[in-house]
Amino acid sequence: MTNDPKRHFALNHISVDCVILGFDGDRLNVLLLKRNDFKLNDMKLPGSLIYADENLDQAASRIMEDYTGMAGVEMEQFRAFGSLDRTSNPDDVQWLVRSQNERVERIVTVAYITILRINKTLSANKKDSSLFWAPVDSLPKLAFDHNAIVAAAVEHFARVAYFNNEYIFRLLPRKFTILQFRKLYEIVYRTKADPGNFHKKVSQMPYVVPLDEKETGQRHRAARLYRYDRKAFKKNMI
Repeated sequence: MTNDPKRHFALNHISVDCVILGFDGDRLNVLLLKRNDFKLNDMKLPGSLIYADENLDQAASRIMEDYTGMAGVEMEQFRAFGSLDRTSNPDDVQWLVRSQNERVERIVTVAYITILRINKTLSANKKDSSLFWAPVDSLPKLAFDHNAIVAAAVEHFARVAYFNNEYIFRLLPRKFTILQFRKLYEIVYRTKADPGNFHKKVSQMPYVVPLDEKETGQRHRAARLYRYDRKAFKKNMI
């Protein structure tokens, strides 16, 4: 990402990193950037130092729009990370100097989380990085402490979804199968659900509406599609 020469960073040891989660119908994914400069061949979360004329929420929104092309996405601040060894890797320090035009010795980062349907069209900044989805259960070593940030974000999402399972439906496709629903449920809550019991449980949810449609392009028997009715969910919660 190219810095704006007319703006100045507020403090060169405070940053914002964004964890963007998505579900591909089989696995939970996180949106990552591949670093290609300085002979680096690793990945990181979308992030940046903050500018002097913006607060943390504004920085998170800017990062989201800069890297994905999406504006007005709801994001939640969930934790700060300030380990003493966040910048212990010389490659990370060198990359910071080049990409941010700042000499940085230590950075405290404030992490934000958001969820997207994975079929959203994203426009990545191609100058230094490429944007792509990666399964959270098989991530390689990421830059800085970003593996720990992703793990903390998944834990945070699970806690939030436990009290409001509407967040689960925000990750599902607009039309989904019971199998997709069950897989995501098992991933988020780290449990195994009996298929028959789960299907029975779903049939008792007035906000999960069966459609007169079936999935297409499958080799196996086509499964029925469902949709989430947000109004019915809200009414059911009253």
